[in-house]
Amino acid sequence: MALALPSYAQTINEANHCDLGTLAKPIYAAEQRLQYRRLDNGLQVRTLALENTQVVSIASQFDVGSRNEIKGQTGYAHLFEHMLFKGSEHAPGDSYTQTMSAFSGQFNASTFFDFTNYYLTIPSQALELSLWLEADRFRYPTLNDTTVKNQQGAVLEEMATSIDNQPYVRSAMEFLLDQVEGTPYGHAVIGSIADVKAATPMSLNAFHQRYYRPDAMQLSLVGDIPPQTQSWIDNQFGDWQVPEFEQSKLSDLVVTPKAVHGEIIDERGPWPAVLLAWHTAGRNSPDAAALTLLESYLFQNSGSLIQKNSLTDPDQLLSYSIPLQMTHHGMTNLVLVPRARTSLDQLTDNVEGLIDSLAAEPITDAKLCQLKQVWLNKALAQLDSPVHLAKALSATQPQDKQHPLTGPWQRINAVSAKQLQATVQTYFTGGYVRLDLLPPWYIRATKSILEVLPQDLTDSLEESVM
Repeated sequence: MALALPSYAQTINEANHCDLGTLAKPIYAAEQRLQYRRLDNGLQVRTLALENTQVVSIASQFDVGSRNEIKGQTGYAHLFEHMLFKGSEHAPGDSYTQTMSAFSGQFNASTFFDFTNYYLTIPSQALELSLWLEADRFRYPTLNDTTVKNQQGAVLEEMATSIDNQPYVRSAMEFLLDQVEGTPYGHAVIGSIADVKAATPMSLNAFHQRYYRPDAMQLSLVGDIPPQTQSWIDNQFGDWQVPEFEQSKLSDLVVTPKAVHGEIIDERGPWPAVLLAWHTAGRNSPDAAALTLLESYLFQNSGSLIQKNSLTDPDQLLSYSIPLQMTHHGMTNLVLVPRARTSLDQLTDNVEGLIDSLAAEPITDAKLCQLKQVWLNKALAQLDSPVHLAKALSATQPQDKQHPLTGPWQRINAVSAKQLQATVQTYFTGGYVRLDLLPPWYIRATKSILEVLPQDLTDSLEESVM
């Protein structure tokens, strides 16, 4: 059932204080129904029963990602994610995908710097079988020459389609990664072509034995949950032994911001663009909540400063931002594509002006309240999607172990305008990374001419082309 959300005006009371308590009640109510257990082997289990549904979503997240890969084995976390759909000891070959398809189940997975997650939605009558299949592939995957070679091809094709065949992407990605070279975050999640090709069943099995372990896993179930569910979980996961060696631990990166200006030329590039990036902080940082709101206010939502700056006669054709907030580091990024009349320098100056204005004067309490409401509305939307809610629960941070839904909200709600201003000053007013993405010389030459023509003529030419 969809939630009825109060209007923005309702969140500001007569004293001009932000009051989102009523709006946040469904989050507290959902968390009160949440059941949490930690098995003896360290596996964390969260279940949330929902009424009036006949399906259940399962999400499993492992504390392993590209940050755990060593030299010569980049891309292993992502490649192994692919392998887990290609057979296990008691469900060989395509048994997993065929069984899920027979139940009209929806399933997928993803890999990031810090984690790998697997998720599916199936009819609740298939839950026991699904838990058995999940446990079997996590604990006893089949790794042989045939399946490894097959999935190496799949990963290399994905790499070509999403990265190497796209203008600017590979070079820009490597430029950003070079800013933290020598750290666990200094290489791409998808890995290098050479390392993916060199993977063997033996090396992937060693990776599995080290990182796929019950004390590195969070399992979440949301939906129609039968009474026997906890017993099924115990039967499939309870005897999974913890390896003798301890989990690897990382520390937060310490990066001294400095001004970096580079450029790349791609003969496939259709038009110039500029990529701006700022080193920030990881999810465990005391500044993480303020950074989340700040990134939204600067670049992301429809009411952001960059969007407001685009309402009348903008200097950019489009803007694009996906902040990277890892466990031990963060990076806010912004890609801007200029109008024909606008230089990359002008776009950069525009962004600097937005940041300087926010650093000089705190935002109003009303605006801060609106930012918090936008965040809260997204959190509430998760309650209407079992699979998104299950994924969120399986990604719970250690500090929120007992309060996976309300803990993040309370930190967001506690952010003040002064804290937001201080966060701007700390992370956005020092040196930042600028990378100019440049097309072939003839496009650059044409663009340079357009920048000095009268604005009316440039706009007219631009409109006729578009």
